[in-house]
This record gives sequence, structure tokens and C-alpha cells, in this order.
Amino acid sequence: MTMLTPDQIHAYRRDGYLHLRGLFSPEEAAAYRAEVHAIAEGQGPTDATWESVKDGATRLIHCHDVQFRSAAFTRLLLDPRVTGTAQSIIGPNVQLHHTKMFVKPPEQGSPFPMHQDHPYFPHRDHSLIAMIFHFDDAPEERGCLRVYPGSHALGPLPAVGADHHLAKDRFPLAGATPLPAKAGDMIVFSYLLAHGSGLNRSDEARTTLLVQLRDPADVQLNDRHASRGQGMMLAGVDPTATPFRFAWDAAA
Repeated sequence: MTMLTPDQIHAYRRDGYLHLRGLFSPEEAAAYRAEVHAIAEGQGPTDATWESVKDGATRLIHCHDVQFRSAAFTRLLLDPRVTGTAQSIIGPNVQLHHTKMFVKPPEQGSPFPMHQDHPYFPHRDHSLIAMIFHFDDAPEERGCLRVYPGSHALGPLPAVGADHHLAKDRFPLAGATPLPAKAGDMIVFSYLLAHGSGLNRSDEARTTLLVQLRDPADVQLNDRHASRGQGMMLAGVDPTATPFRFAWDAAA
């Protein structure tokens, strides 16, 4: 199954991203939002603020592998609206790389410096895409996603610092195009797209889920950023699969 029209696919190839409005209903978005906040409450305090912007005044609530915390997200990964969109871009075979949830708390939600995802888990064929699911509204004042359209065509760019952000003089956050979103929207983009997000200055949280997907035939060039769910097939088959062995034989 594919989901996108030829015009949408052309826009994605040109700009490096596509904003799909109303992919999920407000009721669905609210239910997923409740799941995210329940995970956050159950796991206790976290802060994933990047080193280059960490000043003690902001916070970013975070969790990896959310499908292992709530079955709602296992079902979401297999939703035809998700897999169909991915197949339109990647091809018939779609494999999970990882999932993450983010909550930017009211009035103190940390920004993300401009960056590419490539430095964290580079792949030979650059098939990786990211999907950001919005579970509440994300206007500019809540720190919405910001992008440099077409920057994916530049290929891998030099990264700066321990958190691998892009040079601020070349890709300032303020100069990026804001992509305000509504609850139920999804934004899909290439892992080569220069993107970031601003500070949440509002009195409401910004709640999102990030899902990274790839073609299973693509090869990761390092062994960083492993996750419990990595390698799960969401659509199609894995053409690289090796002969079957019993788990106890492999252990031996």
C-alpha cells in the first residue's frame, strides 16, 4: 500500500519534508497524548536537553522505545496511514530503526539546535526518514519544528560539538522555516534535512512522537543508537535476512 500522491512525493523529494495535516483525528491524537504523558509520569523525571543549549532553565521529557511501554504505539507503528506513507517514500520494505517521545514542558521546554540526524546513525544509502507525530497543537510559541527546505540535497554536513549540531552561523535556528502543526498532523522528513525546534514559551506542553524508519537493505555505517525494536519489519520483507537458527543454537 502507498499513501502519498505523485504531487506529494515530488514535494517531498524537492523540499526534503512533507507536512500531512489531519492524518489522525483529534480524538486519536488526544488518546496518544494521554499515553505519552502516562509514560512520562510513570518513568519519573528525565531531561534530554542537548549540551549546547543546556542552561538549567529548560527541560525536555524523553523516552526511547515507547512501543515497549504502551501497546498503543505498537499499533501505531503498523497503522496503514503510517506504513503507507513510509512505503511511498522508501519503497515496499519498511523497517523500524527506533522510536522516541518528547514532551516540551510549559514555559520551559528546551529547544533543539539545528542538526541533521545523519551523524547519529549514518547509513550508506541515506534511506532513513523521520516521522514526527503531533499529539497536541504546536504553534511557534510552543517550539514547533523548524526546517531549511531543500537542505537534504546538500548531503551530510559537518557537525559541531558533542551533540553534533550544525554551525549556527550557516544554519541559525531563527532563519529556519517554522512548521506550526495541529494535533493529528504528521511531518515526515529525510534524515539529511537540516531541522531543529524552538523553546516552548507557552503555558501548554508540546507532545510529540518521533519514529525513524529505513529500507532494510540499507547499511548502517556504525553501531551507535541501537534500540530494542530496531530491525522490526513494519511493511514488506527483509531481503537481507540470514538463514534461520534457533535462539539457543545462536547462544551456544
